[in-house]
Amino acid sequence: QVQLMESGGGLVQPGGSLRLSCAASGNTFGINAMGWYRQAPGKQRELVAGITIDGSTHYEDSVKGRFTIARDNAKNTVYLQMNRLKPEDTAVYYCNVRRPGRVEYWGQGTQVTVSS
Repeated sequence: QVQLMESGGGLVQPGGSLRLSCAASGNTFGINAMGWYRQAPGKQRELVAGITIDGSTHYEDSVKGRFTIARDNAKNTVYLQMNRLKPEDTAVYYCNVRRPGRVEYWGQGTQVTVSS
């Protein structure tokens, strides 16, 4: 079992920045892909950014150029640097971690609110 502890969410003005962190603990051996999803009220959960074990990254089009995903394998941690935030970025952000065998784990979610 893997436990994910998210942090870094909060209230920020448009154009501001936040850095989300997700630290994995427990049986972290074999963790492969890591990523961030978000879900706004009335909308489906969507993939925001993902990163593979070798550092290859993927971004949802609306955040490309504004968000940066990174990982520290020694710390079993994945980060999401969020810059130039927009009100439409407001959502609950969830950390996602995958292991071989299609095993998947989710963080508890952290609220990001972008508002004047």
